[in-house]
Amino acid sequence: MAAISAILSALHLLALAIGLPAVVLRALALRAASDPAALRRALAADAAWGIAAVLWLVTGPARAFGPLEKGTAFYLSSPLFYAKLGLFLSIFLLEIAPMATLIRWRMALGRGESPDLGAARLFATVSWIEAALVVTIVFVASFMARGFGLAPRMH
Repeated sequence: MAAISAILSALHLLALAIGLPAVVLRALALRAASDPAALRRALAADAAWGIAAVLWLVTGPARAFGPLEKGTAFYLSSPLFYAKLGLFLSIFLLEIAPMATLIRWRMALGRGESPDLGAARLFATVSWIEAALVVTIVFVASFMARGFGLAPRMH
């Protein structure tokens, strides 16, 4: 079990190493999306951002609710856990429109058409907001892991 726990933890952290630079690179590329090379970079970064999201969606619940980490009771008793979930949900909700639009852009390019890039600058801004939320999650998670926000135990 210890090895599985370590692997899940590593994959969870690897998602951060993939996701944060990916969403930043997507933001930068989307600012110049009318350039075909920048659009390709935006789509590549978006794919990496998606991989990170899948890793988080698989490893996060397994770590929080599986028998491998601090235990479900620890997470559910921590107000910071709920803050972390709220931040993650905010990213998810912010990501719906960019995700759907970038899928449409990929499909248009696959058909040899030019996608409507009208929302590119907006999605660059959304990406920056998501990056800030990811950084905030890192701080919340670090404090949560150290027991901040929990009621002191009576001895």
